[in-house]
Amino acid sequence: MKLHKRKKFTRLRGTRTHGWAMKKHKGKGNKGGWGMSGTGKRADQRKTWVIKYQYPYFGKKGFTSRSTARKINKVMNIEDIEKLVNSGRARNGILELKDYKILGDGNIGSKIKVLAGAFSKSAKEKIEKAGGEVILAKLATQKEGKSV
Repeated sequence: MKLHKRKKFTRLRGTRTHGWAMKKHKGKGNKGGWGMSGTGKRADQRKTWVIKYQYPYFGKKGFTSRSTARKINKVMNIEDIEKLVNSGRARNGILELKDYKILGDGNIGSKIKVLAGAFSKSAKEKIEKAGGEVILAKLATQKEGKSV
């Protein structure tokens, strides 16, 4: 009886595949190809890698027709307007926010003219109740005949 049997892996040192054939036992896992192979739309080998490191890889990108494009308004509440007025953003009693739609959350105590792209009904009422004035940016440009 042999007391100390030599381990198999010591005899296989220096060999490329350690007694196995190819691919699956080389220590690279079930690799599935080089580079970006396996990253197709319906493949799953590297989907998590692609999502993590090459984010806009899946999906659509490009032009949208004008009929389907949505206009996204920037919004601001009345309480934010009050903060802007207190910080000195209003010039000559007029606060210009022509890219914004003003919403009615909060209260306003200062009498000020607000020039904005759009107003909600409650915001308009609150500004006028405080003694201020509401000016729509489109109407202001038409009256003056120039851009504001």
